[in-house]
Parts: sequence; structure tokens; C-alpha cells
Amino acid sequence: MQLIFLDTETTGNDVTKDRLCQVCYRVEKETKTAYFKPPIPVSVKAMSITHITNKMLADKEPFVGSKMFKDLKSLLSSDVLVAHNAIFDKAMLEAEGLKVPKFICTLRIARNLDTENVIPEYNLQYLRYYLDLEVEGHPHDAQADVNVLEAVFNRQLSKIMEKIPDRDKAIKEMIKISSTPVLFKKINFGKYKDKDIEEVLKSDRRYLEWLLTEKSKTPEMEEDWIYTLKYYLK
Repeated sequence: MQLIFLDTETTGNDVTKDRLCQVCYRVEKETKTAYFKPPIPVSVKAMSITHITNKMLADKEPFVGSKMFKDLKSLLSSDVLVAHNAIFDKAMLEAEGLKVPKFICTLRIARNLDTENVIPEYNLQYLRYYLDLEVEGHPHDAQADVNVLEAVFNRQLSKIMEKIPDRDKAIKEMIKISSTPVLFKKINFGKYKDKDIEEVLKSDRRYLEWLLTEKSKTPEMEEDWIYTLKYYLK
């Protein structure tokens, strides 16, 4: 069972309509990266973050039918996808026609391991510096992000192996955690930033009800928060 460390750059963040424009993945020590012409334009917002423009992609081939598409189709059928916020990358790959039966989400693992909610943010680059990881590359480039992804994964795996010394069993535990919503204890944004959710429930239940409504607008991306808010509002 191999691990496929993967990162994507996309036309935007809407999993219902946006598509891939760059894919990078690493299996063992081999790294492959390529740009693709998506079926819809890259949004200005996405360009401002990734610096990937529509002009850059004009002469590129579509992802569907490409060699990388075929290679990933074969790999994903038997191996494990590893991605940060894997729910998003999984949705992007599935929008292109690929199936992702097994995955590890380093975002969800980070939330699960942080039992005392001491880490202020969980985005990939924040974890890179919070964990003091020595990694080459600049953010918002798929290949550089794969370097950070693998470093974060290795740190998480070593942490889990403190309780589960067998590597294969530890990886299976990471797959299990990645498929299970995380129950948050604190709010890490907005007017109640750093407040315990139980405390907010007592003082401002309507805020949590409103927050659940907002998070439910994008259920594909907010599974952890929807699960948490329903748990507290039960």
C-alpha cells in the first residue's frame, strides 16, 4: 500500500463548479507535476493566490485523458491519497472522473491530535512554521505544497506511532480518523474566537444556530463544523 502525496491548484474553491489547473503528486521518491487547461476560466481570486493565469494554461492539455489522469486512476484504485483538506482535493479529483476510495487528511489529523486546541490555525503553511519544519519551496505552488504536506504527514505519523508502534496499523488509524468528523471544543474565528463552544452555547445559542446555517451552505467543505454544531445544539 503506497502513499500518494498530492496537492492541487484549482480555478476556485467551489467544489460544485471549480476544476483542476495544476496537479502535483509524489509516490515514494518520484514527483510529478503538470499544468492543465480547465473547462472553466481561473477566477481572479484564484489567480491572485496561485499566480496561475488563463494565459499560462491556454496551450495546456485537459486533465481528463492526460497521462497523469491515467496514472492517478491506476494509483488511486489501490493506494492511499494523502492531502491537506483531503475532502477538497478528493472532490476536485472526483469532479474530473477519478475515484478516491482511501485517503488521509492531514488537516483532520492535525485537528484530532490537537486535543487541547492549542494550535491557533491548521492551514498547511501555518503548520509548517508552527511545527518548525525545514522544507524547501514557496506556498501556493502544488509541488512546494507537496513538500510541506509530506513533512507534516511524517510528523503526524510519528506522533500516532507513539501509541501504535506498527507503521501499517498507524496508517490505518490515520485513514480511520480522516473519515470521521472532528468534534471541536473551541471557536477559532469571529467574535467568539478562542471561546469554548459550551460557553458560547450558554450565552449565545442563536449565534451557534446561525453559524450552523452558514456552514450548511457548503456541506462538502464544512463537515467537521456541521458535526460539531449539531452535537452541541442537540
